[in-house]
Amino acid sequence: MNNKKVIIIGAGVSGLCAGSYLQMNGYDTEIFELHDTPGGLCTAWDRKGYTFDFCIHWLMGSSPSDAFYGLWNELIDMDTLEFVYHEIFFQIEDAQGNTLRIFTDIERLEEEMKRAAPEDNDRIEEFIGGIRKFIPFAFPLDKAPEVMNPLDWLKMMAKILPYLRAFKKWEKMSAEEFASGCKNPLLRRAILEIFMPESSVFFLLMTLASMHNKAAGYPIGGSLNFAKLIEGNYETLGGKINYKSRVEKVIVEDDCAQGIQLENGDTHRADIVISAADGYSTIFKMLGGRYVNEKLRDYYSGRSKKLTLFPSLIFVSLGVAGTFDDEPHALSFSLNKPLVVDDSMTYEYLPVRIFNFDPSLAPEGKTAITVMLGTYHYEFWVNLREKDREKYSREKERIAAQVVEALEERFGNIKSNLEVTDVATPASIIRYTNNWKGSFEGWQPNPGTLMLRMDKTLPGLMNFYMIGQWVEPGGGLPPAILSGRNVTQMICKRDRKRFTTRVSRSFS
Repeated sequence: MNNKKVIIIGAGVSGLCAGSYLQMNGYDTEIFELHDTPGGLCTAWDRKGYTFDFCIHWLMGSSPSDAFYGLWNELIDMDTLEFVYHEIFFQIEDAQGNTLRIFTDIERLEEEMKRAAPEDNDRIEEFIGGIRKFIPFAFPLDKAPEVMNPLDWLKMMAKILPYLRAFKKWEKMSAEEFASGCKNPLLRRAILEIFMPESSVFFLLMTLASMHNKAAGYPIGGSLNFAKLIEGNYETLGGKINYKSRVEKVIVEDDCAQGIQLENGDTHRADIVISAADGYSTIFKMLGGRYVNEKLRDYYSGRSKKLTLFPSLIFVSLGVAGTFDDEPHALSFSLNKPLVVDDSMTYEYLPVRIFNFDPSLAPEGKTAITVMLGTYHYEFWVNLREKDREKYSREKERIAAQVVEALEERFGNIKSNLEVTDVATPASIIRYTNNWKGSFEGWQPNPGTLMLRMDKTLPGLMNFYMIGQWVEPGGGLPPAILSGRNVTQMICKRDRKRFTTRVSRSFS
């Protein structure tokens, strides 16, 4: 009996994970990817001996004590990875020389916050109490919500019930709302610098709880290395990836997905099609907008009250001949002069990541440094690159020069030791990932999104599924593996097959 053929659009982490799980469960899969490397936004690039990492700041599930560890270990050998656990998650410095360090140990964090902002003692205790509450919390991950029966839901609710009150409180509160209740300006700034202002505080609490548990470490080698490990596993399982193969159209007959057509006109048939690609392009271009409802129109028109996009980025990367041993790996410091990115964004603080903890990303004695500057004005950068390449280059150089000047003032000896400068823009993100509006992570984890169920199917279309950041609000790698794993369970249930992995028990 022939196995069913599944075509997956996109070799990002979700696509690779879905392909791996489907291969484990007896499906023949083939991935078509527009870029020439795996990982999608989980990526990095090399410049003159330096590697500039775009994605992983920490990986949820880096410790066997965390449920996500078991999931990652179904796809790669986690024992082969070396993780770094930072003492300081983030450091904020204001113009008056005041400093606040966000320690990953919550006892030290509480002490530091009260030292820096004694006037916010009650607010700080409330915040630390929220972290403590979620330290033992573990999401039930084994079974996809789409295949759970009433008994499964009861078991899940029993696990969640002790945390329900705290969850309701923090999940509906935005970082901006929490920060506005802080009297100390440095503490307010710190909260807004760590996460997007619109983000739910719950995600920040869970992140800090995981870091306290040493279950959210950074894997040495970075993002592309991690993506390639998953790619290698997928290919070992018998999966096939076609790079530089942009999908132009999903072939549909009688409201049933039958395959894909590439940009070059080639067609490929399949029993099932899964898009792990950009949501807008999938729905409104590859499928011509024929399979939508009012809810989807609201999501992609900006009318939704819950879903908003992550911005796009200006991503400045520097290779510096120096080690920065005594500096925190992540900090944001006050600028003497605001940095104007474009008409949509001006920065008064500069967020910096110093990869002094990963020797694989730079030659010995040298360091890769990156600066992420968000912008919602993606059209400006796309149009500039298309219509005036010279001005486009000048704008990139202008921003890079201001970043270097600011780093020179803060650290010293940057200009004299600068070996590599690289600037990626929203136009770069769109060229390499096709992400709608150049968003770097899809939908933001806003209040109310954690329990927002986005369908992996489209109304009126059979044999077709969507996975990845466009159906998993909040973005990031944990939802990526869950998305690929869960859609496999959905397909197995539909085909009356027992879902299985190589390392976990099977269940019906």
